[in-house]
Amino acid sequence: MPCEQSCDQDTSFISLIPIFQGLKSEEVQTLQKVFNKLVFRKGDFIFREGDPSETLYIVYKGLIKITKVSEDGKEQIVRLLFPGDFFGQSALLQTENHYANAEAIDSTEVYTINKGDFLKTLERNPDMSFRYILALNERLHQADEWMSILSLMEVERRLASVLLLFSDKAKSGNFKLPISKKLLASLIGTTPETISRKLVTLVAGKIISMKGQRDVQILDLDALKRLAKP
Repeated sequence: MPCEQSCDQDTSFISLIPIFQGLKSEEVQTLQKVFNKLVFRKGDFIFREGDPSETLYIVYKGLIKITKVSEDGKEQIVRLLFPGDFFGQSALLQTENHYANAEAIDSTEVYTINKGDFLKTLERNPDMSFRYILALNERLHQADEWMSILSLMEVERRLASVLLLFSDKAKSGNFKLPISKKLLASLIGTTPETISRKLVTLVAGKIISMKGQRDVQILDLDALKRLAKP
């Protein structure tokens, strides 16, 4: 179960979120008053498919997986959410239930703002409304791009694309895989055994190096980018 906390000590985080950048200090303080912060443990569900929603969620710390479960019970990861990512945005524009599950992969803290408070804030700030539209457009572009990766690319290209994503989120060429090989396999539509083989191939090609099971160093960024291209 989530634990609700005050977000007084984290006011500065609000202005780092792309859709809230450029706000005046008094506007940030106004937002702070209508934000709540929820703390989730590993394995906790933020929401489940079919749950009603009138809330925008913003990841502050941790990692969240968005998943769908097939009729035969197989889980497919739709996407991962990192600190600074937001989700639940569809509920703010129309009345609908969640289309997927959201589950904390590790200890996670999430900001929430309900639909009414958020729409009032947008009405008072045209610049933020415009940034929100841009953010939604970027989200649609990323979704289309990810669908292309999953449907058109070979496993090597999917893996290279995900490694570049992890590197970008870590802001470093040295990073730890944020998820297990099993979850990584679910994310790119393959098996853990295939993931292991493809990582060995990348290591043999001196494109990456690995220490242990999850510590990755990108040795040849250009080669990894070429591999990720369709």
